[in-house]
Parts: sequence; structure tokens; C-alpha cells
Amino acid sequence: MKTKTINFDKKIDRLDTDCVKYDGLQSYFGVVDAKPLWVADMDFATPKYVQKALKKKLKQQIFGYEIPSDKSFEAVINWQKRHNLELQKEDILFCSGVVPSLKVAVETFSEIGDEVVVFPPVYFPFFSVIKDSNRELVESNLILKDGKYEINFSDFESKITPKTKLLLLCSPHNPVGRVWSKEELTKVNIICEKYSILVVSDEIHSDLVFTKFTSFATINPTSLILNAPSKTFNVAGFNTSYAFSLDTKIIKQFKISAKKHHITSLNSLSNTLIQSCYSKEGNIWLEQLLEYLRKNIAFTEKFFSKYFPVVKVIKNEATYLLWLDFKKSGLKHKEIKDKLLKDAKVALNDGVTFGKNGKYFFRLNIALPKKELKKSLIKIQNYIGNKNESK
Repeated sequence: MKTKTINFDKKIDRLDTDCVKYDGLQSYFGVVDAKPLWVADMDFATPKYVQKALKKKLKQQIFGYEIPSDKSFEAVINWQKRHNLELQKEDILFCSGVVPSLKVAVETFSEIGDEVVVFPPVYFPFFSVIKDSNRELVESNLILKDGKYEINFSDFESKITPKTKLLLLCSPHNPVGRVWSKEELTKVNIICEKYSILVVSDEIHSDLVFTKFTSFATINPTSLILNAPSKTFNVAGFNTSYAFSLDTKIIKQFKISAKKHHITSLNSLSNTLIQSCYSKEGNIWLEQLLEYLRKNIAFTEKFFSKYFPVVKVIKNEATYLLWLDFKKSGLKHKEIKDKLLKDAKVALNDGVTFGKNGKYFFRLNIALPKKELKKSLIKIQNYIGNKNESK
């Protein structure tokens, strides 16, 4: 049977649907007429087979409290085998989101005043879950070398003190698009084991990779992994995620704390969502999605290289989020930000929200139909670069 081609070129109007990406422009940027290329969700329709499963669920008519289904555990177990993980039901806990789980992990495995390490530029909630828990934020900045980010291992180790209890690892890394190699993760683990530091690894983008991904759980079973189907299948609004650990003590501690923080309740569609996303049809969706994203990434890289070479696209190994380097544009950071938003009328994530070393960088979401992406790239080039070169 021939596999049906998924149409990622279809433009879907998301205005007036109460989505953050479009209807939140005024609140976040103070404008309403910019093309939103920021929030990490995709402008592609959620897979039809997932929609079909959800529609079937809606016929149930009553939507009361639900317990995690054995089929949901089985779906996660089978899906994670792609990452060489052999999980058991007892290893997994369903939660209401990766960020709430990060917050609970910080409060579970450290005390007030303890230190938690992050590698900026990094997904900005990593900062707030630490600070809001009255823990000390320790930043070990990534190094940009030959167009690619690396972990500064010597700096990381030098900043560890007896108060350092946790490392929040973003793997794959958002926003710089790195897939940490097995060798890099092994080095991280050696340092963490040396100083008894627990690694909490956010692996929500682990399916959206263009090179080999290694889960930190395969490096050190005594770690906590957070994941969700939200990025892979464009279902972020369902607030359905899961945590797992191959260490009985770690997952037991997390389960107790998560229940105290009330983040373990599933919504009425969560079981259906998990089971449909992580089905065999999910493999077909993912394969075609990755191919489309590859083409959009290649198109974006070629566009900037040809028409606006002073902007460097950091080599992307994962996610549909590109990290753009404007340092050689000759403009100050605020000038770039204003020109992008007010002149080009495109809304990108400001790099400084990911850390101080995000200055002169902006995060671009390329998960949209190619024609729409092209229009926005031309606007960026026209209003910041040479106006005639892209025509």
C-alpha cells in the first residue's frame, strides 16, 4: 500500500483561535501585524490520524477525570525504543507539562539556596524554574566555535561547589539546535558523577533530529528524563507530558513530589493523544515532517548565504528553530530587534531571553509552509540587508 503524502504546504489561518503565537502578538510584542515566527509550535495541521482519534473520543459525551491507561504506558515504552531505551511502566509518570516537571524536579532534588547549573543560551524557563524555587542559578555558557556550539567543560567544572546539586540539560539543545554526541554526554556525566550532581534532561525535541540522538538515560540510568509528544506532533496545547527514570529511587522521589505539586492529572484527551501520536502512523508522520523541515532549513541557509551573508545561520542538528547570528550586520541589538519587528514585520524570539550570550542573536521558527517562510525571509533581507539582491 502506497504511503499518502502529507501536505505541509497548506496555509492554515490561526488568527482569532486564541493561540499565543498569533493572538498573543500584541501582549508579547506590542504589534498585531507581524508574521509570528517565534513560539515553538508549528503552522502545520496536527496529524489527521490524531485528529480522527480525538474526534472519536469526543463522541464519548462525558469527560470526567481519567487515569493513565495501560495502553498509554505501552505507547510511550514502544516509542522510546527508538532511542534504545527499555522502559517499564513503573519507570514512567505522566505529567501536565515539561516546564512544570522541571520546576518540581528542582524542588525535589535540591534545597533552598542550592545551586543548579544551566548551559546558556538555553530555553528561558530553565532560568525561572530555578530562580522561582529560591535556588542559585549557575550559568556555564556554551562556546560558539567554527559556527557550532560546544560545552565548555572546564568552565562547567570550575563553577561547581559543594552547593551544586543539579544540572538542567537541554538535549537536543534549544535554541542552538545541537544534538549532543555520546562523547559529549559522557564527559558531562563524568563531571556530574565526580561531584554527585543529578542530571535532569529535557528531551522534548528528541524526535526532531537530523543526526544520531543519545538519551542521557543511556549514559547514566540515575538521571531524570522529561519528554512529551507536543513538539513532534504539534499538540503542545494539550499539556500532556511524561517523566521517566531507570533509577527506582529517583522516579519514586519524583512521583511523590509531583503528586504533592498536583501536576499528575491527565486531561480527558491525554490518553487518546498519547496512544494516537505514538502509534505506527506516527512513524510515517515523523519521517515526512523531518524531510519537509530539512528542506526548509536548507532553503533558509541558502537564502541567507546568497542574499544576506552577514547573517549567519548556526548549523542546525535538531528542531525547527534556527539560531540567527546578526553580529556582523553592523547594527546594535535593539536596532536589529526594531527593524525586524517594525520594518520587516516579523516576530522572532529575542536572543537575550535565552541568556546574556544571546545578544545579537534571534531565534527563527521555520515550521511553516515554504511559501510563507520565503515571504518572511525576503522581508528580513529587504529591510535589514540590501533591498535589491533577493529579487
